[in-house]
Amino acid sequence: MTHATLAAMANPIAPAPIRAIGWLSLTAIAVNGMVGGGILILPANMAQLLGGNSLLAYVLAGTAVVLVALCFAEAGSMFEGSGGPYLYTREAFGRFAGFQAAILLTLSRVAGAAAISNAFSAYAGFLWPVLGAGSGRAAAITLVFAALTLVNYLGIRPGVWTINLLTVGKLLPLLAFCAIGLFHLGAPPPASALTAVSLQQASLLLIYAFGGFEFASIPSEEVIQPRRTLPVVILASVSSVVLLYLVIQWVAMRTLPGLAASHAPLAEAAQLFLGPAGGLLLAAGAVLSTTGTNSASILVGSRMLYALGRSGDLPAAFARLHPRHRTPVVSTLLFAAAAWIAALIGSFSELAALGALSRVLYYTATCAAVPVLRRKQIAASRAFTLPGGWTVPALALGVCAWLLAGSTLQQAAITAAAMFAGTILYGISGATRKSRAA
Repeated sequence: MTHATLAAMANPIAPAPIRAIGWLSLTAIAVNGMVGGGILILPANMAQLLGGNSLLAYVLAGTAVVLVALCFAEAGSMFEGSGGPYLYTREAFGRFAGFQAAILLTLSRVAGAAAISNAFSAYAGFLWPVLGAGSGRAAAITLVFAALTLVNYLGIRPGVWTINLLTVGKLLPLLAFCAIGLFHLGAPPPASALTAVSLQQASLLLIYAFGGFEFASIPSEEVIQPRRTLPVVILASVSSVVLLYLVIQWVAMRTLPGLAASHAPLAEAAQLFLGPAGGLLLAAGAVLSTTGTNSASILVGSRMLYALGRSGDLPAAFARLHPRHRTPVVSTLLFAAAAWIAALIGSFSELAALGALSRVLYYTATCAAVPVLRRKQIAASRAFTLPGGWTVPALALGVCAWLLAGSTLQQAAITAAAMFAGTILYGISGATRKSRAA
């Protein structure tokens, strides 16, 4: 039985989530997870690390994400409960491992939403300089978080409608940038010295930009036919976004001299080959893009906390649904508040790297869970099965290990501290469960 079924049996009068997310809205959630602030800033970071070799990192990171996405597609086809990587890891390796995956995912989402808010302020400052720094930056970030929290509080339908609208708003300027920029390509930048360390660091940062497709796996209790819908949505979203990112980096490299020093690379490149209107178009698109991704982050981050509360790994208040809107009120408010505070005190590159390392760790857990889940579940219960037996999970695990080896000591220390805090929280939650049972 799913967690939702067990909870309903235990308390039949409790409100239940509404299944209102169809395949199109689920695709928008996945695309918003991937296409956010990362691709708006990272072309410059890639130029700093690799120069003319930047596309190699995109190919490596894109291959890694496709392999991981295939594992998520199979794991997601087995369940209808909310939680994504938390649920898969818990069912495969037990409650403690699942809880750690949930802590990593929550850390990644908080860091990701905060990093994207920094990208938002950079592009908002391109449109109106007062919003790019100081009190103007803080006010803009606060206003956006407050508005998105309200939308997600009011129900799943307003939440996904907002995401759908912002998805269209973010993709149109990026597609225009690629289509027009291909006719204005200049000479390629010189290739810098390529080292294994720089390539690993670049690929780890790109995991931040490519990742986010797993957003679609988290609110499954609100998805229509999630076991059949999720694999198709994940694979279609990942393949499309990988191709889009390759073209964006190629155009940025060939149209913007001094790409490595740019703070708003796509807007500055568009300004060169489209004039002032091009810069404004990309900056406005970037503001919509970052806003859309943060809206999706609040939706899925709150559902992660909801899943933990639903299964008893966090206090029951985290699973409390609004009687009318059917949204997890406490989880929504707490997640948004944590991301807002991190956005005000952290920088984009620090937060992006931290989010990427956490993401690779729970990717690793999901890839390792797939063979275990196969043994525990009969084939008829899976709507999608990877060909080749262990081949794809093994390759995905190998790539994840390579990416983890490129993390810095500071990134590892912060992530380890978060996992240690998660262990303490798990112990407290376990004691509470035993006390409640007694």
